[in-house]
Amino acid sequence: MHTTNYHEPVMLEACLDGLAIKPGGTYVDVTFGGGGHSRAILERLEGGRLLVFDQDADAKANADALNDRRLTFIAANFRHLKRYLRLYAIKEVDGILADLGISSHQIDTPERGFSTRFDAELDMRMNQQAPVTAAQIVNEYPEEKLHRILGMYGEVTNARTLAGAIVSARLNRPMKTVNDLKMVLQRYAPRNRENKYFAQVFQALRIEVNEELKVLEEFLEQVPDALAPGGRLVVMSYHSLEDRLVKNFINKGKFHGDVEKDLFGNEQKPLQAITRKPIEAFAEEVSRNPRARSAKLRIAEKIE
Repeated sequence: MHTTNYHEPVMLEACLDGLAIKPGGTYVDVTFGGGGHSRAILERLEGGRLLVFDQDADAKANADALNDRRLTFIAANFRHLKRYLRLYAIKEVDGILADLGISSHQIDTPERGFSTRFDAELDMRMNQQAPVTAAQIVNEYPEEKLHRILGMYGEVTNARTLAGAIVSARLNRPMKTVNDLKMVLQRYAPRNRENKYFAQVFQALRIEVNEELKVLEEFLEQVPDALAPGGRLVVMSYHSLEDRLVKNFINKGKFHGDVEKDLFGNEQKPLQAITRKPIEAFAEEVSRNPRARSAKLRIAEKIE
């Protein structure tokens, strides 16, 4: 029973195995979306409880439809993990799942402006109350800042040239819609690779609008306090920037530099990697669910 517009969850079995669910445990799904992962977690709980985060109003409707007493829906960004656990008087949880990036539902809803396939306003906010839209970024950011986010978040090869082109184009008229922006991008996209190029630029804007990497760092820093000893963290990321943050935090307990050691040379880090390398989807799943193609799944356990 899928809600409309929501596709199947990526690497569902691997996520559930990674969480090592205890029937009476307390779990958090910080990216509820269509509720695919959450529904499967609830099936494995007896007693137990599940708290879910999502700042998208559509997600709340999906949670209400599940109508399960063990489920608590939190309409907030998961960067506020610890604050809400405290609010619900939960000291520690047995597992936390994060399926990062954008839900297929958000991409498939034209008016949200996430997709390059539909014309719509350049919005891209996951939280519709957030202050900054993609249109403001393309029309107001200085060239240098545009260059940086296109290069860093979109890994756009001609980021500097494109930033200059956007700034020149907006002098004539502001870019308000997806098609306005695509008309500028069209001239700089490599031949026959236009769609990939558009996707890279849209990814860069989306990450900036939603502060995705900052949110991810803030969330990861709270995980060690939120997890019970032996509790599991399962994170699925969809591009190398996210995956690198997750990998570094699991392996070193921080995002940059080397792992801290105590006087005896023991590593001081809160988590232990369960997977040496990220788990990737099988070809069969990728053919069924294209979103799984770039997914990388990492699992860690809080050191007891």
